[in-house]
Amino acid sequence: MKTIPLILAVLLCLSMTACAQKNNQPKKQQTTTMDLSKITNTVAREAIEALQANDLKKWYSYFTADAIFTDDGRTLGLKSFFDNAFDKKEKFLSIDRVANEGKDIYGDFYAGQWGTFKVFFKFHINAEGKISRLDIGQGK
Repeated sequence: MKTIPLILAVLLCLSMTACAQKNNQPKKQQTTTMDLSKITNTVAREAIEALQANDLKKWYSYFTADAIFTDDGRTLGLKSFFDNAFDKKEKFLSIDRVANEGKDIYGDFYAGQWGTFKVFFKFHINAEGKISRLDIGQGK
C-alpha cells in the first residue's frame, strides 16, 4: 500500500520537471533598420545606406576617383581605410544629429576593433553630385 503514494509522488515530480523545461530552440535574430530619412542630402543619405548595408561597391560609386579622406584631421587613403571598415562591418548605430544641409552626420558608430563611440561624417559634394572629400572623426 505504501508503494502507491510513492509512485504518485514520483510521477508528480516528473510531471513538474517536464513543465519547467526551457525551450532551447534558437531565437531568430532581429534586424532593425535605422531611419535615415533625417539625412536630407540625397548623396550623403545614399552613401550612408550603402555603408549600413555593407555594400562596398555601391559606397565607392558615390566618390570621385581622387576623393580626399581625413580621419581626425589626418589624411588617409579612402580605399584602404574603408576596405578594412567594410571588412569589419562598421556602421552607424544611431544618427543623433544632421547639419550642413544634410551633409554632416553625427551619431554612435560601431568601429570594429575600436568599439563604439560618437563620430561625425562630413561629406563634401561637388557640382556633379559626387563626394570629393569625406572628413570623419570622433564626435562630442
